[in-house]
Amino acid sequence: MVESSGEAARLRVEGRVTDGWVAELRKTCELQGLGDGIRLTLDLADVAFVDAAGIELLKELRSSRVTLLNPSSLVAEQLKDAASGDGGRQDYPSSGNRS
Repeated sequence: MVESSGEAARLRVEGRVTDGWVAELRKTCELQGLGDGIRLTLDLADVAFVDAAGIELLKELRSSRVTLLNPSSLVAEQLKDAASGDGGRQDYPSSGNRS
């Protein structure tokens, strides 16, 4: 699901971010204006699993100033482990709608 305005876009990602879907997610982010100065947010609340290729993409997107919102504890831990390998620390905001 995509919510978009002239300045920002929010993508709700669901299911699994794995090798087969990484290129599709990258393409979708680019279509939403990632390279055009649009503030992009990925809502990861409904992502159950991210493989190594998916983590690499999320790291790349994060370094491109994409906001990663609502990752599950598993996904947040994977990203934290990936960030510690880069010497960085990342906090993940919540939209406040999790139960």
